[in-house]
Amino acid sequence: MIDQVISQASQFHPVEWIATVTAILYLVYAVREKPVCWIWGMISCSFWAYASFAYYNLYLDAILQLFYVAMAVVGLYQWRRDRGKEARAVRPTTSMSWSEHGLALAIGLPLTIVFGYFFDEYTPAAATYADALTTVFSVLATVMLVRKQLENWIYWVITDAIYIYLYAWRGAWLFTLLMVVYTVLAAVGYFSWRKQMKSESI
Repeated sequence: MIDQVISQASQFHPVEWIATVTAILYLVYAVREKPVCWIWGMISCSFWAYASFAYYNLYLDAILQLFYVAMAVVGLYQWRRDRGKEARAVRPTTSMSWSEHGLALAIGLPLTIVFGYFFDEYTPAAATYADALTTVFSVLATVMLVRKQLENWIYWVITDAIYIYLYAWRGAWLFTLLMVVYTVLAAVGYFSWRKQMKSESI
C-alpha cells in the first residue's frame, strides 16, 4: 500500500494535495477544540468535493463534502459564540443518551438504504451502499461534533474505518492513508474530549 501511495502521490493533482493537508489540519485542531478547525474544514471540503466528483465518481461523497462546508460555518459560529479571549472553545462537551444513539440509528440506517438504492439504480456512482452509509453517518457525526457531543468521535472511528475500505477499493490510496490517520485521530479525540469533560465537571 505504501508503494502505491508514493506512486499515486507523485501523480496527484494539487486539488488533492490541498484537500489532504487541510483535512489533517482540520482534525488536529478539532481534537484540540480550536474553533479555527472549521476554517480549515471549509477549505479542505471544498477541494475534496471536487476531487470525489471529478476523479473518483463518488457522488454522494462529493455532496457530503459540500454539506461539510455549510456545517463548518455553523460549527464556527457555535464554537465561537461564547468564546472568551483565549483561543479555545468554551462550549461544554456533553455526552449522548441511549435514546439519542437510538435516534441516530433510526435515522441513519433507513436513509442509508434509500440513498444506496437510489444511486445504485439511477446513477453510475460507485459503491453506492457503502458510500451512502458513510455519507449519512458522517452527516450525523458532524451534527454531533458541532454540538460538542463526546460520542461523535466513536461514530467517526467507525465511519472512517469504512472509508478506508471505500477509498482503497476505488484506488484513492492517499485518501485511504488519510482515513487511517483520521481513524487514529478520532480515537485520540474521544479520549482527549472525555478527559476534558471530566475536568470541566470537577
